[in-house]
Amino acid sequence: MTGERSRPSRDGVTPWPPETAARYEAAGYWIGRPLGEQVLAVADARPDAEALVSGNVRMTYRELARRADGAALRLLGLGLRPDDRIVVQLDNRWEFVVLTLACLRAGILPVMALPAHRHREISHIAGHAEARAIAVPAESARFDHQALARRIRAEHPGVEHVLAAGDRPADDTVDLRDLCRPADDPDAARRALDAAAPHSRDVALFLLSGGTTGLPKLIARTHDDYSYNARRSAEVSGFGPDTVYLAALPLAHNFPLACPGILGALLAGGRVVVAPSPAPKRVFDLIERERVTVTAAVPAIAQSWLAYQESGPGHDLGSLEVLQVGGSRLADEVAVTVRPVLGCRLQQVFGMAEGLLNFTRLDDPDEVVCHTQGRPISPDDEIAVLDQDGRPVPDGTPGVLLTRGPYTPRGYYRADGHNQVAFTGDGWYRTGDIVRRRPDGNLVVEGRDKDMINRAGEKISAEEVENLAYRVPAVALAAAVAMPDPDLGERVCLYAVLRPGAHVELAEIRAEMERAEVAPYKLPERLVVVSELPRTSIGKLDKKALRADLRDRLAAERIARSGG
Repeated sequence: MTGERSRPSRDGVTPWPPETAARYEAAGYWIGRPLGEQVLAVADARPDAEALVSGNVRMTYRELARRADGAALRLLGLGLRPDDRIVVQLDNRWEFVVLTLACLRAGILPVMALPAHRHREISHIAGHAEARAIAVPAESARFDHQALARRIRAEHPGVEHVLAAGDRPADDTVDLRDLCRPADDPDAARRALDAAAPHSRDVALFLLSGGTTGLPKLIARTHDDYSYNARRSAEVSGFGPDTVYLAALPLAHNFPLACPGILGALLAGGRVVVAPSPAPKRVFDLIERERVTVTAAVPAIAQSWLAYQESGPGHDLGSLEVLQVGGSRLADEVAVTVRPVLGCRLQQVFGMAEGLLNFTRLDDPDEVVCHTQGRPISPDDEIAVLDQDGRPVPDGTPGVLLTRGPYTPRGYYRADGHNQVAFTGDGWYRTGDIVRRRPDGNLVVEGRDKDMINRAGEKISAEEVENLAYRVPAVALAAAVAMPDPDLGERVCLYAVLRPGAHVELAEIRAEMERAEVAPYKLPERLVVVSELPRTSIGKLDKKALRADLRDRLAAERIARSGG
């Protein structure tokens, strides 16, 4: 090993201006310590406290630290080096946590992919990140991730290793479970990794953008900004040594990873319980058995939990103090039911992998908690709400949200062209969210100005769906829009103009998209065939008119079903 701290990834990252970085350091937001070191400091203070529970696996902080250091050394033993990238496409399991901490210790950069991604997304991510390894589940009832990973390795010469987590890793893969065993000599491993620790200004990991233009962009988060992200959101959420955090959402999402999520809980000295899925019975069983105090959900999942509890399963949820809900806006009429149905406080979270986080506070009145999406967590989060001409709007008026701050990067990774659109010259990020800022500083999310569909927290590019629909020969014109849905928030509806004499069914379009190997959540769930698509006065496709047409169609169908 070497103490070399050079990180080529810096070449693709838009830096903070030096005077801004100095201000964040002076304010104590950036503490100059890499994330892995911060977690180990908690392990030093609480070695015998339980840190992680996943299935039948239970780990103290001491064991978690030793496994992370052991895995870090073994990753380096595979030939990986600081600043190398590993695509992490793991489902919810303890190996995800250990591997992530190992990467943070070694300076290897995890790229947080989702289990739902397929060849189209993973190939793009591996290529853009110049990945040298990919970590996947060894077995899954729904999809052969090992086969996909081996295919990616064959297609991308830079990908040398497939790491498989589970009971049946293939012969040509690395057994991730074995790689994550404790260091053989914990003290020597600690000294070696401490001596070669990454710099706090270095990139710690890559998150994925939702992406309005299709395939995800990479969001480089540094040790300084991402640790502040986790620590500050943990403070706002009241996390401490007595916190028992249930991680039920896919762990690679920013929300359950560090808002405050797994990292926030560990940095606070709490205990993380990993749920294999957000299914209500599994979640409620874990809440009851592990005495969970806080968990997080997107609105669709929260609604399923509420419905399950109202059906009378009889679980003891007395330990649950807080339910955090984010990913998309929670309907006010649902928000007001959380406390009476689940017996816990609601905390609304509105944020993005690109940075800015807004939380309602635990001591806010019900009116704020149930009818807003919170306010920024940092005193140095800068907020601007602008009209279409870029002028500030008064409080109470909807406008486009722009932001910058100590944990909002100044650009996507190696995406100069897109950065010119998504960021202003002086570092403001154009979020694409339409919000109202109230006089009390809390934000109310009104929608999006970007062409995105938010399906249960998963952001889907309308443009990507449209481009894939054009693979079907019968489709002459295509337009994807968000279809309101009481369970998932939104689903994908595809409007299509067909070629003369052609006919097409939704199943044909879905089948063609499946052949393109896209993530299943992107598939359209309704097809509307029309003779023409509406246009604006300047000839652009009028998505607003299509959404209004879809609302009218849905309303007419409801009336017909009710016999009205």
